[in-house]
Amino acid sequence: MSQISEIDRAKARIRALTEKTVQNGCTDAEAFAAAEMVGKLLDRYMLTMSEVQVREQICIQAKMPMAGKRRGAIDGCVPAIGRFCHCIVWLDHGPASDESEAPSTKCYVYFGFEADVQMAVYLYKIIEQAIRSETAAFKQLNPRLRSTQLRLATRSFQHGLAKRVEDRLEELHQSRESALRAGTSRGTALVLVKQTVVQDAFRETKIKLRSRSASVIAIDRQAYMAGGLAGDRINLSRPVGDQGVPCLK
Repeated sequence: MSQISEIDRAKARIRALTEKTVQNGCTDAEAFAAAEMVGKLLDRYMLTMSEVQVREQICIQAKMPMAGKRRGAIDGCVPAIGRFCHCIVWLDHGPASDESEAPSTKCYVYFGFEADVQMAVYLYKIIEQAIRSETAAFKQLNPRLRSTQLRLATRSFQHGLAKRVEDRLEELHQSRESALRAGTSRGTALVLVKQTVVQDAFRETKIKLRSRSASVIAIDRQAYMAGGLAGDRINLSRPVGDQGVPCLK
């Protein structure tokens, strides 16, 4: 099989796996397993390419609309997803609207190579789904919570879950980077070339990014810790094996 054919095959498998969402009938476990396999395919896809092919890649962007007017628990995971997938990410407030237009919709934008952006969008959806399903389970386990107490506990649980997922994504990112550095020098060089290509393409968009300060929220510590345990249940480990449904660590 030629190098180009192998790259196309890897990209096709990534697209197929990213369509395995819970909404399409997969269970959470099947969706997480698909996400893990995509992560491994991204590494293989990168190492299959030559430097020339990396430099010829076109960067794309994908938007993920925010669920509400305010930022939610998943907000903390957004930068970690970007780093894990080698994407640049920002919050787009949309075009300014006048009275004759509908209010603009805020959304997160992921920018990078096609396969990387697909993975970032997929992880965002998986985490978003996990927050919804785990929150529902948390409420069922705590039927005595009512009104203000319920809102505080629910918010705390969600932020605890998201923080744990964010930390685990950072750990996985560091593990991948360490593995690349410990492996072939070619792999490290290609990653550096990819980062340069993405940065150069982003500069051409003329988009200016601004940092923002972290917000401080009141939390229910017990609910926050329960959320952290729920975040541990989301299987983000890399798979073992190359074919079919991966065998998880």
